[in-house]
Amino acid sequence: MDTDLNTPWPAPAKLNRFLHIVGRRADGYHLLQTLFQFLDIADYLSFTPRDDNQIVRHGGLAALDPEQDLCVRAARLLQQRYASQAGIDVHIDKRLPAGAGLGGGSSDAATTLVALNHYWHLGLSLTELADLGLSLGADVPIFVLGQAAWAEGVGEQLTPVALDEPWFVVVVPACQVNTREVFANPDLTRNTPALKICASVPPEAGNDCEAVVLRRYPAVSAAAAWLSAYGQARMTGTGSCVFAAFPDRKQAEAVLAQRPAGLAGFVSRGCNRSLLHQRLQSDIMGR
Repeated sequence: MDTDLNTPWPAPAKLNRFLHIVGRRADGYHLLQTLFQFLDIADYLSFTPRDDNQIVRHGGLAALDPEQDLCVRAARLLQQRYASQAGIDVHIDKRLPAGAGLGGGSSDAATTLVALNHYWHLGLSLTELADLGLSLGADVPIFVLGQAAWAEGVGEQLTPVALDEPWFVVVVPACQVNTREVFANPDLTRNTPALKICASVPPEAGNDCEAVVLRRYPAVSAAAAWLSAYGQARMTGTGSCVFAAFPDRKQAEAVLAQRPAGLAGFVSRGCNRSLLHQRLQSDIMGR
């Protein structure tokens, strides 16, 4: 394993520019259509080799059992299949809010797969890593592949696209949305007509989970109502975050500055190529 592990690896956030539920499989999983795009903010992970074969997490979400942490599970998945004698300390600088719809846990897992594939010299392709990642969660493959994409199936059927890259105001209500409860809700729309693949957000597109979430989570409803005064506010995924797009950073920052007291938020640029893959490209060019 390489010993120069000092440079942290980014695990970037994502947005669902829209999210439609077009059906349901026999096993209960929902069939989706969405556009994934990355943001230029991230968690940061670094890795330290161990003399034993243990996988040990440092940092991250203190309330989350390490054995349930997707980073630990991703490292163990690679270890068990390809590098049984290697141990690793995973250091997580957690900057993305949990339960917010930004994909933080899935992104952390994807970065772990990509980084350990590099450090352990496994030689797996991104496609192979994405297939492994799917066993950890439906959103992991998009983070492994690192390109904005139109997604179908349960979110794993990905077609790369080049979207506009606006500046986003993202507000973060002080609550976490329970994804399982949202998808189990009998009022959830599950039969939105399927759209054709396109490289822009269709004007008729929205988020089919919003109606359920806004009724059940007053803090999300209030945040969406406030942001709607400045632009088209939309929820990302099934999380609590609400976002709106703006043409430049100055305008986005001016809107964020007017947010109500106690409402967290940030401004971030949309990226069609993720920070993780920008890091990979930088490593390749630097060799």
